[in-house]
Amino acid sequence: MEWRKTTSWMNPNSGNASTIQSLIGHFLRDRLSPSLLDAQTKKFQQETCGATWGQPPYEKVVESEADLDWLINNPSAYKNAVCIIEPASNVGQNNAKEDVRASSNIAYLCRVIADCDSILFPLWKLGNLNQKKLDHIFETCLAVFVEGGYPTAKDPESFAGQSISLRELQSVIEHLVTARTHKSAPHIFICIGHQLSAQAHVNLIQKAISAIRSDLPSICELNSFQHNLLMDCCDQIEQIGLDLTIQKNGLQIAKGWNDNCFAVALNEVPEVGHCELHRYEHDGVHPSLCFNSLLAEHVETSDIYNGIVEQSISYEKDLNIVMFHSDEVNEESILFSNWAYSQLHHALHPSRHFIALSELSWLLSLPRSIEILCSTFAEGSKCTEVAATCITYIDRETKEIRRSFSFQFHPELLNDLREFNVAGEPNYAKLKSDDGIRMLMRVLYESIID
Repeated sequence: MEWRKTTSWMNPNSGNASTIQSLIGHFLRDRLSPSLLDAQTKKFQQETCGATWGQPPYEKVVESEADLDWLINNPSAYKNAVCIIEPASNVGQNNAKEDVRASSNIAYLCRVIADCDSILFPLWKLGNLNQKKLDHIFETCLAVFVEGGYPTAKDPESFAGQSISLRELQSVIEHLVTARTHKSAPHIFICIGHQLSAQAHVNLIQKAISAIRSDLPSICELNSFQHNLLMDCCDQIEQIGLDLTIQKNGLQIAKGWNDNCFAVALNEVPEVGHCELHRYEHDGVHPSLCFNSLLAEHVETSDIYNGIVEQSISYEKDLNIVMFHSDEVNEESILFSNWAYSQLHHALHPSRHFIALSELSWLLSLPRSIEILCSTFAEGSKCTEVAATCITYIDRETKEIRRSFSFQFHPELLNDLREFNVAGEPNYAKLKSDDGIRMLMRVLYESIID
């Protein structure tokens, strides 16, 4: 194995976080100005035309535990690089009948826009790697992308033939969701990554309820208000989790958080191609009695944490992005998760100091909220309610906020839904004018400076 121990390629001085941020910031400043590395970028595109994973400068493809060990022993090779997790070999087939490995587009974008390295973790063929080693790398790199994939997050059988099961993959995602700590790498979940993160929220809330009920009596006085507050909170969350129904076109397609389709279900209409983004809204009409409380909590979350995607929708006219999916995240599931995270946050706060010293300390790493940022529309009709989310974390002592993001759409794909190394690498000017790529870079920029 011959991997570079550096992360830059076009400029020897760009292998640091500050330069990467400057290059991304320049890219986002307008839609017309050339790259700060204009000459180097053009030379790079000529010399590496058609290059893909396994070929320089995209040679860093993890294929074994030994590769993990090499990375850990050579932190300069990944500290200022993005890590890309592949849940499957491709994200689906486009109109040209090509299997699309969209992760290669992310690697190209990071290189051309920010001279930033990418490291691929193809878990679909790697299988289950040492979780502690993965955690170390994912927490200390620049950012982590979880790409899309053709299987469905609601059916374990769709992962048959891969080296990693749906359950094992969900465990990896759960580790990511609880790893957004101080100075840790942000996470950007795309397509099935977005769906896996939605299921991870439900799984983590269920695990939190179970852990509090089993372990709290040993670390907190039974008659204390902290104990009673947390136990009441658990009862309330469980009751709503069991009673909430998932509705599509006026029909109930799932009930309760134990249903395989509670977090993710088949979209009413498969979405492939262009659509517009609009702010998320709901009229409150829903058969579940608890729904309005969940919606009210989400309105409060939206008011507190107004963010990147909403600003893009407000200031960029007719924001268009590319969809490529048949499943979707259910809005009820996200509204429930946001509400449950809020309830847990408040109930844990009076107990935070002794919980921090106990086996329940991981509860303090749960998100503070998860907001539905936008929905997709095509020809005036709503298609996907949960097109993107912002997962927010708050430091209980400093009140500092950290964020990760998820997208149902593919911001790394252009209109043709093709890999750049197959269709021809787009130049810097074309990338600058694309709404999806600009949004992806804006999210990356904002989250790495949190």
